[in-house]
Amino acid sequence: MIDRRSVGHAGGPGAPNSEVVRVDWDGWALFGLIATAVLTAIMIVAQMVGLTRLDLPLLLGTLVSPDPDRARAAGFFIHLGVGQGFALGYTAVFALLNRATWWLGAGLGLIHVAIALTVIFPLLAGVHPRVASTRAGPASTAVLEPPGLLGLNYGTQTPLVAVVAHLAYGVALGLLLTPD
Repeated sequence: MIDRRSVGHAGGPGAPNSEVVRVDWDGWALFGLIATAVLTAIMIVAQMVGLTRLDLPLLLGTLVSPDPDRARAAGFFIHLGVGQGFALGYTAVFALLNRATWWLGAGLGLIHVAIALTVIFPLLAGVHPRVASTRAGPASTAVLEPPGLLGLNYGTQTPLVAVVAHLAYGVALGLLLTPD
């Protein structure tokens, strides 16, 4: 939660209308885990019901293990860790803006997913050892299909699923980090 307390204005103690924003770091850590779990659950359920073929835990986990079962488990925890990093960023933005709201969280979620779908996904084939490249040709030994721009290689509904999941992530953080 963002804790606001009145402090001195322009260096003078006790002057009105000046605020120092302190972030509840315990809240950030817990709420980051909750928001990431919500995002991950949405992505996994969407994949299980056939809305997308994107298996985020598998995609992340194959960075460290070629075994699909081990990769999914590792990928889940990698995603929780990455989600904590993003939660820290969201919390820093909330602190800089002196507010945490659901709509600000949703806006950050849209920026987050836009970068993921347009920058990170297309670059993945260049850095992930098990993701094929569209330019590698038949000699490639990669076993995972590249996500492509907007993740469309994993299905036409993948961008919509990703947007919904990241909106839920941002809204969750905006609500959970709202001051009392």
